[in-house]
Formats: sequence, structure tokens, C-alpha cells
Amino acid sequence: MGSRHLSRSIAMQSLYEWDFSDKKKSLDEILERNVHEFGPGLEDKEYAKVLAKGVYDNLKRIDDIIIKAAPDWPLPQINMVDRNVLRLGIYELIYEDKEAVPPKVAINEAIELAKMFGGESSGRFINGVMGTVFKEIDEKS
Repeated sequence: MGSRHLSRSIAMQSLYEWDFSDKKKSLDEILERNVHEFGPGLEDKEYAKVLAKGVYDNLKRIDDIIIKAAPDWPLPQINMVDRNVLRLGIYELIYEDKEAVPPKVAINEAIELAKMFGGESSGRFINGVMGTVFKEIDEKS
């Protein structure tokens, strides 16, 4: 597994745990523990933290984008894994440097995380929502 992919995986798991605790646990503490536990050989240990904190800092805007892109799925009804994969993927799609993380990479990575951690239809759901978000961004550019 590549270093950035592992970082995304750790960030997603940390966001999931934080969301599962109803946002009562410290995301920083969760990240520290998960980076230590799941990424002992990780070259860039900061990338997982950058991603998770980026989602945290932009949560309201990202959630609003999800609500708009998936109108048939109220945010609390989206499976918690899928919700956090979307948050992470949308963060990368919108806020990350497009040279470092091209949009297709952000979308593909989100789909792969959904397949790895989500349910049977998670990959298709993530693909649909991320595609909708990308089209919206592309039309505005």
C-alpha cells in the first residue's frame, strides 16, 4: 500500500472514530494513536493529520456540498463510513493542490477507501457523489 493511500486510510479511520463518538473525542488524540498504530513505517506521518484536520476545519462546507450532491440521502442517513470517505474525498478534491492530487486521483482514492471499508454498494455511491461534485466544480471553473 502506498504511503499516501495509507495516510488516507488512517485519516478516514480517525474521522470515522471521531464521528462515531459524536465528535466528543479529540480528533488530535485519535490521529496520534492511529498514526502510531497503523502507520509505523509511514514516511510522511503528517499527511494523515493534514487530511483529517483539513476535513475538520472545513466540515460545515464539506457537509453542505454532500447534502447538495446527494439530495436523496440526508447526511445522518448516509452510512458513517461512506460519509467520512466522502468528507475526505471532497476535501482532497476541493482543497488539496491539484498538481499533488489531481481530481481523478482524489475520486479514485475515495472509491478505493469505500470498497475497502464500506458496504457492497459503497464504491458506486461514492463514485456517484464524487462525480457530481467534480462536475459542479468543473462547470464553475
